[in-house]
Amino acid sequence: MLNTVVLNGQSNIRESGCVMLLGGFDGLHVGHKKLLARAKTYGLPIGIMTIYGERRGAPLFTLAERREIFRSLGFAFVCETEFAKIKDVTATAFARTLQEEYNVKAFVCGDDFRFGKGANGTPKTLQSATDAEVCVEEILTLDGEKISSSSVKNALDSGNVARAQTLLGERFFLLGQVEQDRKVGRTLGFPTANIAYPQGKYAMKIGVYETCVNVDGTAYKGITNYGARPTFNDGQVWTETYLDGFSGDLYGQTLQVQFVRFLRDIRRFESADALKAQLTEDIRRVKEND
Repeated sequence: MLNTVVLNGQSNIRESGCVMLLGGFDGLHVGHKKLLARAKTYGLPIGIMTIYGERRGAPLFTLAERREIFRSLGFAFVCETEFAKIKDVTATAFARTLQEEYNVKAFVCGDDFRFGKGANGTPKTLQSATDAEVCVEEILTLDGEKISSSSVKNALDSGNVARAQTLLGERFFLLGQVEQDRKVGRTLGFPTANIAYPQGKYAMKIGVYETCVNVDGTAYKGITNYGARPTFNDGQVWTETYLDGFSGDLYGQTLQVQFVRFLRDIRRFESADALKAQLTEDIRRVKEND
């Protein structure tokens, strides 16, 4: 039922005890980071629960991407839980299982946290079912809107990755391996790193984006085409990224593509030369922050 992935080399959780963040956590927005800040005050290793396979739509980040986020923020471990395996477990049983499995000294959650069969469990259930301290934080809002995964998705639906960044506290990104393709971009003078958009990951608005990619410690500005390629009558969806100033072979490497802003919609061009002219204008805008 519980799959534990140790992060940051800490493997003695049961001996030391821990603090655990509770929620679905298909990513971490600024409201979640408020929970993390509170958890750090306990001075114990911090774990986090994440749920996958849930019914409420595609997640913001894949499990591999979530691990990168959690690792970068200093979590000791992540408890990966499949929704189908816990949906019929009572809230009391689940709370007790978590405490026993990880020697939880304190749970930290938002005041809207619900869990267990029928979503009947509340922070009060945690208090009655375990002897751990339960810390409950108020939900944050931005411009009158509750900060949540849904609010991030709403921003992505319109291509507003800048707002998504504000809500997340970091850029929305994809993590994937560079694949070989037809190399059409190379013939135009714009060689691209082609990465399949991760299967099951929440789909943002189709379009051309300004992006940033770190390669061997160097951050490169770029432009990313997310969608089909109508100029070449190719209906397959790709994520193709041109890294300005980069020279080298990226095939087989795993890259994190960070989305900075939406530049334009995808459209069909009359010729390869017309497309090249547009790409030249796109990269000019990226270079000059236009």
